[in-house]
Amino acid sequence: MSVKPESVSDLFAGPFALGTLSLGEGPAFPGLVDSEGQVLDLRAALADPELTVRGLLERWQEVLPRLRELAVAPGLSRRPLSDFRVLAPVDPRQVFQSGANYRQHVIDLHVAHRDPSDGRSEEEARAEAAEIMDRRAAEDLPYVFIGLPSSITGPFDDVTLPAWAAKPDWELELAAVIGRPAYRVSPEEALEYVAGYTIANDLTDRATAFRRDMPQIGTDWLRSKNAPGFTPLGPWIVPSESVGDTGDLRLTLKLNGEVMQDESTKDMIFDVARMVSYASQSARLLPGDLVLTGSPAGNGMHWGRLLRDGDVMDASITGLGAQRTRCLAEDA
Repeated sequence: MSVKPESVSDLFAGPFALGTLSLGEGPAFPGLVDSEGQVLDLRAALADPELTVRGLLERWQEVLPRLRELAVAPGLSRRPLSDFRVLAPVDPRQVFQSGANYRQHVIDLHVAHRDPSDGRSEEEARAEAAEIMDRRAAEDLPYVFIGLPSSITGPFDDVTLPAWAAKPDWELELAAVIGRPAYRVSPEEALEYVAGYTIANDLTDRATAFRRDMPQIGTDWLRSKNAPGFTPLGPWIVPSESVGDTGDLRLTLKLNGEVMQDESTKDMIFDVARMVSYASQSARLLPGDLVLTGSPAGNGMHWGRLLRDGDVMDASITGLGAQRTRCLAEDA
């Protein structure tokens, strides 16, 4: 069971986006969704019955002009989006996640976790943290780690909160979708390798983020971030050409209707190009892979309110649509 979107109006920027859909419990297929909320089955339109969205991305430069034509072509068989179940838009081989990439978020953490004996005012602590962030942006490197594709679920699917996850939290993020193999690319050329963008909510159990038995090891992202369904993704991949400049997109997450995160990508320490470039220095990025770019201030730990049974998260990013996720306790 899943929570359905309230409306298909204002779906996304541009004339079309890509999605993975199904008729009820039928097989998944790649769909071109137009701005009127009509769906074109790309298996038929491109005469490839085995086609997937990842398959499209593997020949993105070749197929993009054809997709532009199909988006406005008259006389093609289309069906309303309301007929379909919307699944995660792509099945990636690799997921690259990022932490500590929003200035205000990191400053908040710096102040909240300062030594209790620190006698400075909050304003002084914030000023110091701001200087550190400026220096980090100029001189340091992004913090990137690996996520598991098995944690991905659809944008309107329910998410089960495991019984062992004592402090489940939300993290709304802009995700870049890779459109051609990228290895050791520069920041100046990195965006040429991005086919489009989508929405990710990188759920995290704060209670298991750090190893208590071996604190010197540091973070345990396998345990805290990769439970089944912990990465609601989508609903769409919106082509880069429709999104344009990613330097000022608004990320908004509401919990049961109350705004928790509301920030612009202007607050990023490392922009999308630097994130993609950095990930490509060590790994070969493949078509369909995701590069998540970090989450802004306003996580549950900040509010002292973590996820629980029955909560509904509504998440949106400018031009990329919106997702809705209901949380269910494992023993509910």
